[in-house]
Amino acid sequence: MSTEPARQTRPSQDGPRRLDREAAVTDLRRYLDIILRAGRFDLRYEIRLQEPAAAGQERGTPELVVQLDGPDRDLLLERGAELLQALEHIAVRWLRLDRELHDRVRFDCGTYHADRLAELELSAQVAAERVRESRAPFRFNPMAARDRRIIHLALQGQAGVRTASEGVGEQRRVVVLPADAK
Repeated sequence: MSTEPARQTRPSQDGPRRLDREAAVTDLRRYLDIILRAGRFDLRYEIRLQEPAAAGQERGTPELVVQLDGPDRDLLLERGAELLQALEHIAVRWLRLDRELHDRVRFDCGTYHADRLAELELSAQVAAERVRESRAPFRFNPMAARDRRIIHLALQGQAGVRTASEGVGEQRRVVVLPADAK
């Protein structure tokens, strides 16, 4: 019998593949027990189920949120939460999720994701205001696809500006442009 987790998706009659939440929770518990013990992390976890996004709602809303806490929480959040993001990335690989389901699993520690979301939205608004005033493009530093998406969504429908992405791979960034720029 294989110890590898099964692919955590079910075909959906309605279109996109769906996350097999029950199997994913079981495999996430196994993954977390192994990785936290092997890494000797003094952390506890709670896996929360959230309702899947309904049609017309924002795609990429997580269905499974792993909330981590404990004495080693500062390790997770150092250097822009690199370790937290790495644990999430490995978990998605462990679950063998289809690419379109990667955003359905999110790891969080304290209010990291809510704080990050607010920070990105504020940065987007400041950049938009700067572009409206100066009529010059504003280029963000390279960022992850999930963060770029937040910037694009925050400025979607804003008067006087539009967004685009430029660059390749890890150098991909969001550019805020005047709405009438070519």
